[in-house]
Amino acid sequence: MPANANLYASFEPRFRAASAQTAFTMADGRSVGYAALAGNVARMANALAALGVAPGDRVMVQVEKSLANVELYLATLKVGAVYNPLNTAYTAAELDYFMGDAEPRLLVVSPDKLARIEPIAGARKVERIVTLDADGAGSLVELQRQQSPDHATATRAPEDLAALLYTSGTTGRSKGAMITHLNLASNADVLHRSWGFRPDDVLLHALPIFHVHGLFVALNTSFLNATPIIWLPRFELEPVLRLMPEATVMMGVPTFYTRLLGHPAFGPEHCRRMRLVISGSAPLLAETHVEFASRTGHEILERYGMTEAGMITSNPYAGGERRAGSVGYALPGIDVRVATPDGAKVLPAGEVGVLEVKGPNVFSGYWRNPEKTREDFRADGYFITGDLAVKEPDGRVTIVGRAKDLIISGGFNVYPKEVEDEINAIAGIGESAVVGVPHPDFGEGVVAIVTAAPGAPAPTEAKILAELADRLAKFKLPKRVFVVQQLPRNAMGKVQKIELRNAYTGLFRR
Repeated sequence: MPANANLYASFEPRFRAASAQTAFTMADGRSVGYAALAGNVARMANALAALGVAPGDRVMVQVEKSLANVELYLATLKVGAVYNPLNTAYTAAELDYFMGDAEPRLLVVSPDKLARIEPIAGARKVERIVTLDADGAGSLVELQRQQSPDHATATRAPEDLAALLYTSGTTGRSKGAMITHLNLASNADVLHRSWGFRPDDVLLHALPIFHVHGLFVALNTSFLNATPIIWLPRFELEPVLRLMPEATVMMGVPTFYTRLLGHPAFGPEHCRRMRLVISGSAPLLAETHVEFASRTGHEILERYGMTEAGMITSNPYAGGERRAGSVGYALPGIDVRVATPDGAKVLPAGEVGVLEVKGPNVFSGYWRNPEKTREDFRADGYFITGDLAVKEPDGRVTIVGRAKDLIISGGFNVYPKEVEDEINAIAGIGESAVVGVPHPDFGEGVVAIVTAAPGAPAPTEAKILAELADRLAKFKLPKRVFVVQQLPRNAMGKVQKIELRNAYTGLFRR
């Protein structure tokens, strides 16, 4: 273990060694080298110190993606504080809750939100509030420019907090996951090795950075490698198509790949330098995996992780099958098992149960919520993910749904993913989501919400049910099927099933 477990301390020597190399290239062609990035991070760290930020303090950030935002993240690590990014879609009322829970020393917001948020921050006794906009301007950057480029990185222990990330809150109030320097460092190191990062790699980055995927997975692995990063504010088809041929690695959510495949010109020329295309944050349809491979010659590597544990499993980079619909094997140093919901029994291969995980990647618990922390950890230290999974004899893991999404209809268990897979196999279907809603006779009734495939006529309920009748047991068949234009998703592309359940609750009232 290094004398200083601060994650930024592991980045600094790599930044120095790559000082002349490009760190970030913007869509308009502007670039920043690693030496300049390191200097800007030091200036930002001194700006944070000037604002009173000390080791252990929370720095709450709700701003648009920018290079200055990256410098703020790294500077927060550098001073030993705790980085607390928030989804930019959160309202002022939601920020009120987060400020009350996290008690940040510093709040960083977009200038256009300042007037609305300042009174709330004052009532919550937030000491300082500064601004940062999408162009990397604002009062924080003005202060940063006045600072020295010399700053000694704070010494942190492995168990010290590096970040506080709030869960999505789809089943109640969001909870703050406490992420340590060891959690981040161990996960970045194992991904860097498992995915074969090379000196000549170039990452295409079009993800948001208030989330594990874009912030910790994409950036931390790249920083360990001093990789040049093509930096896009968001996923937009034209810039991605134009810049993809320059990249060797791309990390995205499934909607990135469906949108690329929806463009008639997309093909192998766009992936001519690509060695690794990764999908995560939401399940990837098997059809997308197959079509991408057929169009480009590249198989998407699907992996599985979560806020509380970073990346947990991955399909093989080399030496094994990247199987559509599977999330692969536990990453080195991480143990996974499948157990009964009450944890009383570890299940054998082939049986559906709740996935549990243990390793240096697993968070230290929920912020100021010891009861929930105890509830979500087994006595032997395994974290209960809440995901239903099957583990094959060789260790390969397939996620079949969320434990909370399990439908119990007439006393029988219905796994939504099984029904969704059958629906998605019907010609003309774009995608589907299956939920359970209250039913007076069966407890829960199975309801399917589907979209039409691009260019295909809208499927009918009768046609879908007729095709499913020979594929699924009667208790698994949807009692109703609804065709919609699109499924509700969060910022990372995950289908929001709680919205669908809420929308169709009351459907089966007598």
